[in-house]
Amino acid sequence: MKKYIVTIILIISFLCFSSYWAFTHVNFNPSHHVGEVIDELNSVKVYYNGGMNNVTGRNLAPDGYNLGLKYQCVEFVKRYYYEFYHHKILEAQVNAKDFLDMKTPSDQINCARGLLQFDNGTCPASNW
Repeated sequence: MKKYIVTIILIISFLCFSSYWAFTHVNFNPSHHVGEVIDELNSVKVYYNGGMNNVTGRNLAPDGYNLGLKYQCVEFVKRYYYEFYHHKILEAQVNAKDFLDMKTPSDQINCARGLLQFDNGTCPASNW
Protein backbone atom coordinates (compact mmCIF):
# COMPACT_ATOMS: atom_id res chain seq x y z
CA MET A 1 0.00 0.00 0.00
CA LYS A 2 2.84 2.41 0.90
CA LYS A 3 4.54 1.74 -2.47
CA TYR A 4 1.22 2.45 -4.26
CA ILE A 5 0.80 5.82 -2.48
CA VAL A 6 4.40 6.84 -3.28
CA THR A 7 3.84 5.94 -6.94
CA ILE A 8 0.63 7.99 -7.10
CA ILE A 9 2.39 10.97 -5.48
CA LEU A 10 5.25 10.74 -7.99
CA ILE A 11 2.83 10.55 -10.93
CA ILE A 12 0.82 13.54 -9.69
CA SER A 13 4.03 15.52 -9.07
CA PHE A 14 5.27 14.76 -12.57
CA LEU A 15 1.94 15.76 -14.13
CA CYS A 16 1.84 19.02 -12.17
CA PHE A 17 5.42 19.94 -13.06
CA SER A 18 5.08 19.06 -16.75
CA SER A 19 1.75 20.92 -17.01
CA TYR A 20 3.24 24.02 -15.38
CA TRP A 21 6.27 23.86 -17.69
CA ALA A 22 4.06 23.48 -20.78
CA PHE A 23 1.76 26.38 -19.88
CA THR A 24 4.68 28.68 -19.16
CA HIS A 25 6.99 27.78 -22.05
CA VAL A 26 4.93 26.45 -24.95
CA ASN A 27 3.35 28.79 -27.47
CA PHE A 28 -0.27 27.63 -27.57
CA ASN A 29 -1.13 30.29 -30.15
CA PRO A 30 0.69 29.19 -33.32
CA SER A 31 -0.88 32.00 -35.35
CA HIS A 32 1.63 34.38 -33.68
CA HIS A 33 5.37 34.17 -33.16
CA VAL A 34 7.39 35.64 -30.29
CA GLY A 35 8.38 39.21 -31.06
CA GLU A 36 5.54 39.82 -33.51
CA VAL A 37 3.85 43.22 -33.20
CA ILE A 38 0.25 42.54 -32.12
CA ASP A 39 -0.88 46.06 -31.19
CA GLU A 40 0.35 49.53 -30.31
CA LEU A 41 -0.51 52.36 -27.96
CA ASN A 42 0.42 55.91 -28.98
CA SER A 43 2.81 54.45 -31.59
CA VAL A 44 4.58 52.27 -28.97
CA LYS A 45 4.47 48.70 -30.20
CA VAL A 46 3.10 45.75 -28.20
CA TYR A 47 4.91 42.49 -28.93
CA TYR A 48 3.64 38.92 -28.61
CA ASN A 49 5.46 37.09 -25.81
CA GLY A 50 4.41 33.45 -26.21
CA GLY A 51 4.23 31.43 -22.99
CA MET A 52 3.85 33.12 -19.61
CA ASN A 53 7.52 32.71 -18.59
CA ASN A 54 9.01 33.09 -22.05
CA VAL A 55 12.07 35.31 -21.94
CA THR A 56 14.16 36.01 -25.02
CA GLY A 57 16.75 38.29 -23.44
CA ARG A 58 16.96 41.87 -22.27
CA ASN A 59 15.72 44.83 -24.29
CA LEU A 60 18.01 47.84 -24.34
CA ALA A 61 17.25 51.28 -25.75
CA PRO A 62 19.70 52.74 -28.30
CA ASP A 63 21.33 54.77 -25.48
CA GLY A 64 21.86 51.61 -23.37
CA TYR A 65 18.91 52.20 -21.02
CA ASN A 66 17.66 48.86 -19.69
CA LEU A 67 14.00 48.46 -20.65
CA GLY A 68 13.73 45.00 -19.08
CA LEU A 69 13.11 41.44 -20.20
CA LYS A 70 11.84 41.41 -23.79
CA TYR A 71 8.08 41.53 -24.22
CA GLN A 72 7.23 41.26 -20.51
CA CYS A 73 4.66 43.62 -18.95
CA VAL A 74 7.26 45.71 -17.09
CA GLU A 75 9.35 46.01 -20.25
CA PHE A 76 6.33 47.44 -22.07
CA VAL A 77 5.63 49.98 -19.30
CA LYS A 78 9.28 51.10 -19.16
CA ARG A 79 9.49 51.23 -22.97
CA TYR A 80 6.19 53.14 -23.17
CA TYR A 81 7.35 55.82 -20.72
CA TYR A 82 10.75 55.95 -22.41
CA GLU A 83 9.38 56.31 -25.97
CA PHE A 84 6.19 58.31 -25.38
CA TYR A 85 7.08 60.51 -22.39
CA HIS A 86 10.90 60.46 -22.77
CA HIS A 87 11.02 59.39 -19.12
CA LYS A 88 13.41 56.80 -17.66
CA ILE A 89 12.39 54.68 -14.70
CA LEU A 90 15.75 54.59 -12.99
CA GLU A 91 15.89 51.14 -11.40
CA ALA A 92 17.37 48.62 -13.80
CA GLN A 93 15.25 45.73 -12.58
CA VAL A 94 11.77 46.27 -11.20
CA ASN A 95 8.60 44.22 -10.94
CA ALA A 96 5.12 45.55 -11.62
CA LYS A 97 4.44 45.77 -7.87
CA ASP A 98 7.44 48.10 -7.51
CA PHE A 99 5.87 50.88 -9.59
CA LEU A 100 3.55 51.89 -6.73
CA ASP A 101 4.92 53.77 -3.72
CA MET A 102 2.65 52.89 -0.80
CA LYS A 103 3.71 56.08 1.05
CA THR A 104 2.61 58.37 -1.78
CA PRO A 105 -1.04 59.41 -1.55
CA SER A 106 -3.27 59.05 -4.57
CA ASP A 107 -3.19 62.00 -7.01
CA GLN A 108 0.34 62.99 -5.85
CA ILE A 109 3.75 62.83 -7.49
CA ASN A 110 5.59 59.57 -6.87
CA CYS A 111 9.08 61.04 -6.46
CA ALA A 112 10.84 57.72 -7.03
CA ARG A 113 9.17 57.42 -10.44
CA GLY A 114 8.66 61.08 -11.36
CA LEU A 115 5.05 60.22 -12.21
CA LEU A 116 1.64 61.20 -10.94
CA GLN A 117 0.33 58.22 -8.94
CA PHE A 118 -3.29 57.11 -8.56
CA ASP A 119 -4.75 54.29 -6.50
CA ASN A 120 -6.99 51.90 -8.42
CA GLY A 121 -10.37 53.47 -9.07
CA THR A 122 -9.35 56.99 -8.02
CA CYS A 123 -8.05 58.50 -11.26
CA PRO A 124 -10.29 61.38 -12.39
CA ALA A 125 -12.09 60.54 -15.63
CA SER A 126 -10.99 63.86 -17.12
CA ASN A 127 -7.38 62.56 -17.25
CA TRP A 128 -8.36 59.78 -19.61
